[in-house]
Amino acid sequence: MTAGAVAGPRELIEPMKKLRRTLGGTLDPHGAWLLLRGMKTLALRMAKHNSNGQEVAEDLENHPNVEKAYYPGLRTHPQHSLAKRQMKGFGGVVSFELKGDLSHTMRFVDSLKLALIGASLGGTETLVSQPRTASHFFMDPVERRKAGISDSLVRLSLGIEDADDIISDLAQAFEA
Repeated sequence: MTAGAVAGPRELIEPMKKLRRTLGGTLDPHGAWLLLRGMKTLALRMAKHNSNGQEVAEDLENHPNVEKAYYPGLRTHPQHSLAKRQMKGFGGVVSFELKGDLSHTMRFVDSLKLALIGASLGGTETLVSQPRTASHFFMDPVERRKAGISDSLVRLSLGIEDADDIISDLAQAFEA
């Protein structure tokens, strides 16, 4: 769901009200109810999202089949100290590069059982994507490499499952 609010001084809000009436952009009652319901558990979900991110990133950083793990909560991340100053948690998105080529990475992603292939962020279930074959598929290969998108890059958007279950899923995919 995407929603938002406009807040500020009356003289700035009044033109926004007119624009909203002209363009629409108000939530339907069901969408508003879903938003309110989700806000009640947001803190709990984010705490689990953050802890899963840290645990999975630490496991991946030390895994023999992983070339490099990217997560601001890792001390080895180049912007770890900045992230530590600015963030209360480091989130649940972890990226890593496998030791292997494109086909090896595709087999790894296809072997995951708990993590579903998808391009969303921040849901309750763990999702995996391979940017080379999904979000950056149509990008010129040279530009893709310049942007840091290798053939072996994998992105996890961690859900609220038990971290050990996610790590076990990754382990069985590494074995496959």
